[in-house]
Amino acid sequence: MDGQLRKNIYPGLRVAIVQKQDQRTGTLTEGVVQDILTSSPTHPHGIKVRLETGEVGRVQTIY
Repeated sequence: MDGQLRKNIYPGLRVAIVQKQDQRTGTLTEGVVQDILTSSPTHPHGIKVRLETGEVGRVQTIY
């Protein structure tokens, strides 16, 4: 599925995100979505979410 479309993402979904400080290296962080922070239906760099661990980043992969 596509992490650029908000309709594909919902709380409880397992995803991999890239955090702001990891954008240069592309390091991914896996976790479960708690909140969706992007209000628009699409975003070219990925929908911004907050994981249950409190980490914030843009969705790169949906599992």
